[in-house]
Amino acid sequence: MKRKIAIISLLIVIGGIAILLLGCPPPPLVRVRPPEPRVEVHGTPPHPDAVWIAGYWRHSRGEWIWIPGHWERPPRSHAVWVPGHWEPREGGWVWHRGHWENR
Repeated sequence: MKRKIAIISLLIVIGGIAILLLGCPPPPLVRVRPPEPRVEVHGTPPHPDAVWIAGYWRHSRGEWIWIPGHWERPPRSHAVWVPGHWEPREGGWVWHRGHWENR
């Protein structure tokens, strides 16, 4: 019984080390330049503290798909929306997701 526990513990430790050494996989590289963003008319905010989250192009299965913008309530006071963007990299483009940031 002690031997089983020792083997399982060793496998867990080895697995953890492998995850740390390998790190996170790099973001997927898209070889085709994304289309220009669409112009969106977003109208009046649904409530006073609403923030417009602009739409963006997503690449999926070899096609560009437009994800429409929407209104969103900040998750906490003083949170600022940092828009997502496509970054050119050697050989293609990488998407960086938008996120809320405290300021």
